[in-house]
Amino acid sequence: MLRQFRQIFNAVKTHFKQVEKKVGLGGAQVWALSVVRDAPGIGMGSLANAMNIHQSTASNLVKALVERGLLSVTKHDTDRRAVVLKLLPAGARILKRSPEPFSGVLPEALASLDEKTLKRLEADLKKLIAELHADASAGNILLSEL
Repeated sequence: MLRQFRQIFNAVKTHFKQVEKKVGLGGAQVWALSVVRDAPGIGMGSLANAMNIHQSTASNLVKALVERGLLSVTKHDTDRRAVVLKLLPAGARILKRSPEPFSGVLPEALASLDEKTLKRLEADLKKLIAELHADASAGNILLSEL
């Protein structure tokens, strides 16, 4: 079974290395670009929800992408506290060159599993996590950052 975990982590790591080598961005950054492309005008909270990450993590991702000229951030018309994200042409070019799936190979593989398998896997992993006494906050760390 340990070998199976190694295979999973290696597949994830290999995909993220390929993305970074090909486009010079981390996997999470490419994923964020794709989410913004698919939902023009998305806000920071919605981006965080779409990527299943904390809003501060999404904010850090966006900041780096804005600094590289790949995304723009503007204040919302009616709610000045909220922002609107827009993919810039340079970001679109990155996505065209980037290997898919943008969200990573693990979320893509999990999405292909049937509900019964997912529920069983979730229950079994919950038991394993309890045995490991794993830090709950570690679930907020993006796989591309491990």
